[in-house]
Amino acid sequence: MNNKPRVSSAHHHGTPCTRTHQIGAIILVAASFFFTRLFDQSFSLCNFNHNIASHKDIVRVADGNGGELSWQERGYGPHLSLKIYVYDENEIDGLKALLFGRDGTITANACLKGQWGTQVKIHRLLLQSQFRTTKKEEADLFFVPAYVKCVRIMGGLNDKEINQTYVKVISQMPYFRRSGGRDHIFVFPSGAGSHLFRSWATYINRSIILTPEGDRTDKRDTSAFNTWKDIIIPGNIDDGMTKDAARIVQPLPLSKRKYLANYLGRAQKKVGRLKLIELAKQYPEKLESPELNFSGPNKFGRLEYFQHLRNAKFCLAPRGESSWTLRFYESFFVECVPVILSDQVELPFQNVIDYTQISIKWPSNLIGPQLLEYLASIPDEDIEAMIARGRQVRCLWVYAIESKPCSAMQGILWELQRKVRQFHQSTETFWLHNRTIVNRNLVEFSHWKPPMPLP
Repeated sequence: MNNKPRVSSAHHHGTPCTRTHQIGAIILVAASFFFTRLFDQSFSLCNFNHNIASHKDIVRVADGNGGELSWQERGYGPHLSLKIYVYDENEIDGLKALLFGRDGTITANACLKGQWGTQVKIHRLLLQSQFRTTKKEEADLFFVPAYVKCVRIMGGLNDKEINQTYVKVISQMPYFRRSGGRDHIFVFPSGAGSHLFRSWATYINRSIILTPEGDRTDKRDTSAFNTWKDIIIPGNIDDGMTKDAARIVQPLPLSKRKYLANYLGRAQKKVGRLKLIELAKQYPEKLESPELNFSGPNKFGRLEYFQHLRNAKFCLAPRGESSWTLRFYESFFVECVPVILSDQVELPFQNVIDYTQISIKWPSNLIGPQLLEYLASIPDEDIEAMIARGRQVRCLWVYAIESKPCSAMQGILWELQRKVRQFHQSTETFWLHNRTIVNRNLVEFSHWKPPMPLP
């Protein structure tokens, strides 16, 4: 048996590795590393320059103070060009009831007031809009008008009737069926959001919801708001406060304001609000929180409300029944800095507005003396700067006519344009080789007849 170690053929037949070979290998490795780093830096620089270029592609819109607001062109387009079809109240059986109640006795003007008036204002502004079309076949989006929050409060429909009427209305919309509701717009202007329509999750869970509320679960385990398809809208501020020249209450200079902060609202058995009311009792010289009476001889009228609101440097906006609060928007028109005390709040037009420049958001679990100490430490010049920046963007809270270069409606239209789809499909939509749209029974879209089956 041969015990000699075996030598591999590679070494046996190969050329010996000399010092020259070793030096060459080192040079090759060093050169490879150098060129790899050079190419990496070149690609990084290209990407960096590309990112800079993309941020330059923005659409500029005049603000309310002689400056500009800008929407990024990417995702929005260089200018507004969408077409919106508004369903007529006489077009669909049941739509009148969602607008004026079962007996038709509730008026749009009656629904125009209060924090839910956006449901009327948006409808009216779209009816007058240059982006409205009367041809369904050319529409990018479809608006379904309804004043259900107002109608419900005024006894025009109860919850069961609202649910049944919505289902009835939707079943008569072929275009809703075509897209599964993806191109249909609904407004739910209160903290309840689309929970006003109890079966929303079954029928309009893919539709575009305009709402001020981003977190309301309506005492359930799920929120109706979806940040990818829905749009947060500003609440409806009293018209008497949004007209610069004829405002019912004008802001006070900081030096003449009596309080550091205020909270004007009811307790509603909410922890944050109860904490603020108790804090005001402990520090009455710093925090005002008067008892609000909405009836009787000591009724707190709108004039008195805004006179109190303007008398502090900071306006506290805690969570109520839901996460949003109208007080946040009102504060910009009496020119106090809003302090958000609602952890789950969602705010409108976040692609345009940097809220750290115009407001403060404080953890709701830290409501107490520490909050007042922090607010007292902020210099007046910083407060003035925040108020000035808020003055520039508050035009986006105002539901003004379309000719105004900056308004809530302009902001909503830009956000809606981002939702436009070139192609429409759903689980009940099919198509053939000649581009014919059919249902699952192969009936052409032009022949779809209501009532249509719903999920």
